[in-house]
Amino acid sequence: METYGYNNPPEGPANNPNYQSEKKLVAGILAILLGALGIHKFYMGYNKEGIILLLSTLIILPLLTIITCGVGSFLYPVVVVIPLIEGIIYLTMPDEQFDNTYIRNQKPWF
Repeated sequence: METYGYNNPPEGPANNPNYQSEKKLVAGILAILLGALGIHKFYMGYNKEGIILLLSTLIILPLLTIITCGVGSFLYPVVVVIPLIEGIIYLTMPDEQFDNTYIRNQKPWF
C-alpha cells in the first residue's frame, strides 16, 4: 500500500482542482436519454455541435422526410444512434481519460 505525504497527494478529482470528470456521468446520461437534441453537447460546452444535432433533429430531418415522401426518414436512427454511442463511451471511459479528451482537449465528437 502506498502512503502519500503532504507533498505527494494521490491523483484524482478530490486532489486536483482542474479535474472535471464529474461532468462525465451527467453528459453520458444526457447523451443516452436526450442525445438527439444535443443536450449533452450543450452541457459540455460544445455549442456548435449541440446546434447541429438540435437543428438536424427538429428541422432538417423532418423537412427531408417531407420532401422525399418518407424516404429521408431512414436518417433518424443515425441522429439517435450517434449520441447513444457517445453516451456509452462517456460512461465506460476512465475519469481521467474523459477529462483529458473531452474537457481539456475539447474533442467534440467521439
